[in-house]
Amino acid sequence: MAVQFRDYYQTLGVAKTAGQDEIKAAFRKLARKYHPDTAEDKKTAEEKFKEINEAYEVLGDPEKRRKYDEFGANWQQGAETGGGAWRQAGGFPGGASARGFDRDEGVDFEFGGTGFSDFFEQMFGARRAGFRAGGFDRSPQRGSDVEADIMVSLEEVFHGSARQISFRRHDFPQVQTYTVKIPKGVREGQRIRLAGQGGAGAAGGSAGDLYLRVRLQKHPDYEIEGGDLYRQIAVPAWKCVLGGSVELATFDGTAKVRIPPRTQGGQKLRLTGYGLPKVGGARGDLYAVVVIELPKHLSAAQEALWKKLADDAS
Repeated sequence: MAVQFRDYYQTLGVAKTAGQDEIKAAFRKLARKYHPDTAEDKKTAEEKFKEINEAYEVLGDPEKRRKYDEFGANWQQGAETGGGAWRQAGGFPGGASARGFDRDEGVDFEFGGTGFSDFFEQMFGARRAGFRAGGFDRSPQRGSDVEADIMVSLEEVFHGSARQISFRRHDFPQVQTYTVKIPKGVREGQRIRLAGQGGAGAAGGSAGDLYLRVRLQKHPDYEIEGGDLYRQIAVPAWKCVLGGSVELATFDGTAKVRIPPRTQGGQKLRLTGYGLPKVGGARGDLYAVVVIELPKHLSAAQEALWKKLADDAS
């Protein structure tokens, strides 16, 4: 079955001229609507959430977006011809195609269960990670290593998981299914190894390995920097001035955030040990980024008090 082009701009509901801030805002709005934790129809929402994440993975990355815009609906022609534009855009001439095609070995890999569509896999996904000698050398040669992307949620980072993925090599048409362990604390770009599942060896040589390269699923509320998490917290204006506390939902439940007097908008309040797990059991930190919440409606008495404050400050 032919791989269908995906219109990522349509998925996020933005124009092709949209700026990065507009794209980010559209992603957050849709991601909150379809996040499996809050949506009523969880099965439908989960698939929609993956589509939204994939679109933002491309359009939220200037380099991926440039490549996507350059080829558009004609992306496959560029991939098949291996022309100069495709090479400059990050294709894999002479090695693996975006679905793991090894031209030296005549092997094409198709993946399932990675969280990405076939279109993404072909354009941005799998590639050959290793090379083997060619020519007339008939001594045993190890097969090439192959890489593919796997989308991992923040929930999986916190708790770990076991996922089933499938792949098919076109020289062995039978679909292979493996249970892949996603380790707790996994990081963006980390590779998970499936030994012996890469390109076939030559002249009795061993097979290469398959590496699943982790791509962290974008979350509508959290930004990630290393092992630390950042999320906004709305604080009433009076509480920013006088101090107090605000409850914040975290992956561990609810935490109480202390608001110091004279807290400013954009100020980062640190919650130690509420971030991502690290190797050895330690945790990163969670930073609550203050957004000052102003009242939408005022009674006459309240408005008079604000005016008095303004007069006193002037």
